[in-house]
Amino acid sequence: MNINELLESLSPNERRILPFIKHSFEEIIEKSGLDETSVLRSLEFLENKKILKLKIEKKKVIDLGVNGILYQRKGLPERNLLIVLEKGPLNLNDAKKQSKLSDNEFQAALGALKKKAMIEIKNGKILLTANKEEITKKSLEEQFLEALPLEYDKLKPEQLHALKSLQNRKEIIEIKDERLVSWELTDIGKEIIKQDLVKAQELIEQLTPEMIKTSSWKGKKFRRYDILSKVPEIYGGKRHFVNQAIDNARKIWTELGFKEMTGSLTQTGFWNFDALFTAQDHPVREIQDTFYIKDIKGKLPDKKITNAVKQSHEKGVEGSKGWQYSWHEDEAKRVILRTHTTCLSAQTLAKLGKDNLKEIPAKFFSVGKCFRNETVDASHGFEFNQTEGIVIDENANFKHLLGYLKEFLNKMGYEKIRFRPHYFPYTEPSVEADVWNEKIGKWVEVLGAGIFRPEVTQPLLGKPITVLAWGPGFDRMLMKFYEIVDFREMYENNLNKLRKIKFWVK
Repeated sequence: MNINELLESLSPNERRILPFIKHSFEEIIEKSGLDETSVLRSLEFLENKKILKLKIEKKKVIDLGVNGILYQRKGLPERNLLIVLEKGPLNLNDAKKQSKLSDNEFQAALGALKKKAMIEIKNGKILLTANKEEITKKSLEEQFLEALPLEYDKLKPEQLHALKSLQNRKEIIEIKDERLVSWELTDIGKEIIKQDLVKAQELIEQLTPEMIKTSSWKGKKFRRYDILSKVPEIYGGKRHFVNQAIDNARKIWTELGFKEMTGSLTQTGFWNFDALFTAQDHPVREIQDTFYIKDIKGKLPDKKITNAVKQSHEKGVEGSKGWQYSWHEDEAKRVILRTHTTCLSAQTLAKLGKDNLKEIPAKFFSVGKCFRNETVDASHGFEFNQTEGIVIDENANFKHLLGYLKEFLNKMGYEKIRFRPHYFPYTEPSVEADVWNEKIGKWVEVLGAGIFRPEVTQPLLGKPITVLAWGPGFDRMLMKFYEIVDFREMYENNLNKLRKIKFWVK
């Protein structure tokens, strides 16, 4: 772009600051009549046009706060207390009254002087223990306040110590972020400022309806627009990316003919464990793995289901011996934060067994929060989303189970899948599925599945009907799509990242 074209591309604000371009940033603001943001943006546009090279340095500056200004004039509270104590020991009330300090100031003064071993309190009286030299010498805090403002990065060790001491006290100091803006004209810039900027101001900025009606635009020149310069990014409102993915999961299951199950985040041990044939002495029921709600007991379902589950645990069902122990209602009544959404599957089966066995075959799903007493790290969290699914069908088999799982994972964007034999207390056979994560270069476990054991289905449905069941760790599935390596990034709610993260589009 030549000099004339550059002149024709200058915006009104750029033309307003160019006559003062050899002045300081603050002087340009004053002389141009523009605010700080407008001047800074104009300088950035001039840099885009290669008229100048812009340099912006950020620094932290410590300055006096509201109380700091006051104390710089009349002295810190501890200085005022020292002055009255020089006359002799005083009881607490008299010392406060004579020093004319507020309750907070008096307490702060006492704390500061005791910390420096300049006073001691005996029998309700304040005794001065500092010598004359210590009393008359200005403290580090007083010296620091007198030296303000100061740049944080240039503080000496004793000043840092004083800063730390004063930061704990109300509005004595404040730390501000300041910008140091400077620039250097390029060769093109040096030529531009020699040109007639007044003539450039005659360019038309916009075509108005009035100009079109009167044809006053004819014979005049419009300002050139720079379509390559960066403009401020605009971020529209949108759902959290995890919620976007949950909506997509619901859509997938619904399209596959499933109905949604819902339920409370808090459950009794009965639905979370007992109904799923998890023994009452199983390690997963310990507080190291599960969050229990203190001093609350839940209600058990009707006697028919409760007794059937008890029988299943103690003696088993046909072809099974159960766990061979004495099952206790009190343990089943304990209330927990649900550790999986499979508790919803158990409740759904119980409802079908009681009222709607005629609706079988049937398919159900859920997506929801679960909680485990886990140490938070790159691959684990104490709360996470799980998507649950069950298919109740006497003609279903293990091959159907793998088919449902593969179809769902494919629709979630995973093509490379492997299945491994596994063990769960409530399914047999059982399987785990892993998906390949290219970002971290390894297989990641995303779900457990299997066919519910008769010890689960018979007490809930009234007979051992085949039920395919699965419960993928949903959040782990999202990590590949969003290119997230650390599980903790899922819920850190960094606003900058949330603004830029892509939409869930499949």
